[in-house]
Amino acid sequence: MRGQTPFRGRLSLRCRTTLKAGKRWCMYGRILMPTDGSSCSAKAIEQGLELAKSLNAQVTFVYVVEDPTRTLWISPEAVPYGLELIEDLKRAGHEALQAATQMAVQAGVSAQSKLLEGKPVEAILGEAKNHDLIVMGTHGRSGIDRLLLGSVTEGVLHRSEKPVLVIRSK
Repeated sequence: MRGQTPFRGRLSLRCRTTLKAGKRWCMYGRILMPTDGSSCSAKAIEQGLELAKSLNAQVTFVYVVEDPTRTLWISPEAVPYGLELIEDLKRAGHEALQAATQMAVQAGVSAQSKLLEGKPVEAILGEAKNHDLIVMGTHGRSGIDRLLLGSVTEGVLHRSEKPVLVIRSK
């Protein structure tokens, strides 16, 4: 396996070259890669970009901003900070998307990015309708951490109609 990408020789995809265009076509031509800006997401993006490059696929990065005021009770005194918090989350989202896009440029992969608002699982599933594959990272939490923190990846994996490639960070 030395000198090979993790996908070469182990991943069998239906690809063919069309006679008219002379271009390679694969069943995974549009890949969705959600990110939260974590090192776990970066690892998934890195491997997802290798796959995208080998398939000549287009990539869309998404970052979902969830409004914390919808799930948490906020006192009237905290409302001004709640608005600042949402702006801070959007700023973090733009930074994460910029980093992911830079990784795509370095890998030579065509990519776009989208900042979405809403519940992460639902927003990702909504965007996935326009894609052939979802590539996501997972922290691999278990026990009480998994129970308390939940898992966006697990939610997407169980509810997606599209294939999901999960990259574990541990």
